[in-house]
Amino acid sequence: MDRRLIPEVGSAEYKELESKPEKAYLKTVNSMLQTLLGVSLIEILSRHASDEVYLGQRASIEWTSDKAAVEVFENFGKKVFEVESRIIERNKDVNLKNRSGPVNVPYTLLLPSSTEGLTGRGIPNSISI
Repeated sequence: MDRRLIPEVGSAEYKELESKPEKAYLKTVNSMLQTLLGVSLIEILSRHASDEVYLGQRASIEWTSDKAAVEVFENFGKKVFEVESRIIERNKDVNLKNRSGPVNVPYTLLLPSSTEGLTGRGIPNSISI
């Protein structure tokens, strides 16, 4: 069965939507296989490698010999670390109830660093897809 758009008013498909809404709705969503492929692709692309370098970090300290650039980058790295510390502290603040929501899962999406795997956190220094 091919996926299709929500039908326009007055069409034969719209009459089916009025008489059998569940059947008509199911024709508009992806098949189970397409959904599984999409979710799998997102999960694979969202995983962090064990050797991943994050925002404010470099894989090598010898990336440039320009002392001014190194100093600016080190200051940037410190600010990124401060942002991460602030996010973690805000997650602990019970007065900020919107930080975790009703399921009590802390906000982590913009935490700059991460561990290996699918973590819901970490901003890679660069990406390639």
